[in-house]
Amino acid sequence: MRIVVTNCNTTQEMTEEIVRGARAAAGPGTTVTGLTPAWGPESVEGWLDSYLSAAAVIDTLRTYDGAYDAVVMAGFGEHGREGVRELVDVPVVDITEAAAHLACLLGRRYGVVTTLERSRGQIEDSLHAAGVAQNCAVVVGTGLGVLDLGDTQRTEEAFVAAAVQARDAGAEVLVLGCAGMTGLQRLVGDKVGLPVVDGVAAAVKLAESLVSLGLTTSRAGSYAKPLPKRRTWRPGAGPGSGPGV
Repeated sequence: MRIVVTNCNTTQEMTEEIVRGARAAAGPGTTVTGLTPAWGPESVEGWLDSYLSAAAVIDTLRTYDGAYDAVVMAGFGEHGREGVRELVDVPVVDITEAAAHLACLLGRRYGVVTTLERSRGQIEDSLHAAGVAQNCAVVVGTGLGVLDLGDTQRTEEAFVAAAVQARDAGAEVLVLGCAGMTGLQRLVGDKVGLPVVDGVAAAVKLAESLVSLGLTTSRAGSYAKPLPKRRTWRPGAGPGSGPGV
């Protein structure tokens, strides 16, 4: 089984970290390839970044020549998943809804621990669109930017403090609200005493399950293939040999 994991930003080091977490979660026989957009924001923190990232990720998949059986979108609360589902003919799993769906199997209410407070609105909207917002007790920001996550001690302290706040707000399960947090789930879980779901790992396991079951995106209605028409992409972007439109 071949899974491609799309980073939502252009920071290659973060792609490598995400891929490490994805490979750790993947079962035997599953290969994981990380894709980094050639253009877009270096980190996604806000509506502008998110919309720009969505277009860049779609363009990356549109022009990707490799073969794959599923796509994991590693941007928590970011836009683009619906467009990618129209574009490709394989299952598309977004880490936001994957983590939330698994969290709902573990407790009645879950809380999301994320980076900056400004990301809360996007995450809440994404959870609402996925149909799991009613089970979310709270979204708590740590005050850390995406590119700050490389400071291990500072990150751990901030996430434990935010996790405690989410638990006190009624969360029975915690969700790590950024792909760059992969690997923190055990530490946070031990400190707070709650199950912690990592979105990248959750998405990889759900993608494997969908492929194994022979299931993919429905083409009836919402995710029908894009209408045939002329579309102008960014200047200099080739059509690729993948599922281009």
